Amino acid sequence: MTPETKVKTAIRKILDAHEVYYFMPAANGYGRAGIPDIVCCINGHFVAIECKAGKGKTTALQYRELIAIHMAGGSSGVINETSLHTLPGIITAIKQRKTTWI
Repeated sequence: MTPETKVKTAIRKILDAHEVYYFMPAANGYGRAGIPDIVCCINGHFVAIECKAGKGKTTALQYRELIAIHMAGGSSGVINETSLHTLPGIITAIKQRKTTWI
């Protein structure tokens, strides 16, 4: 299992524990470039998560998509091993509609 796959697996466990609807768009070359790894709906709010491992950084296309989601009223961000612990709090805050996340 790659380090990024481990991050994705941990994120999915957190999402499942918080009963969040999510899916992982297929990266098959037919879709739009830069789409985040995980797309969620939390209490009717659109949330997108880009998963990274180690010192992995978003590409310019990924960053553009994260900003576009935020500008459209959704929430988006990057989660890696060191920020994984923040995800439950982000989910709770979005459920309470106290914050958006970017």
